[in-house]
Amino acid sequence: MSKQTVIEITYDDLPLTCPMRGQEQWNSHPKVMLPIEETGKSKCPYCGTEYVLKDWDPNHKSH
Repeated sequence: MSKQTVIEITYDDLPLTCPMRGQEQWNSHPKVMLPIEETGKSKCPYCGTEYVLKDWDPNHKSH
């Protein structure tokens, strides 16, 4: 049984991709953009990693 990975990110980490900047990519899936600003949560369709936007605010304006 595999352990589910949950990563907490901040607005400074946006735009969100999986794998994220700085993560080792030599053995990972293709980089994908993940929508997170609308709900504060997102899940990668390839690896199942869940992302949670810390201090999520539905009224936050993107750059």
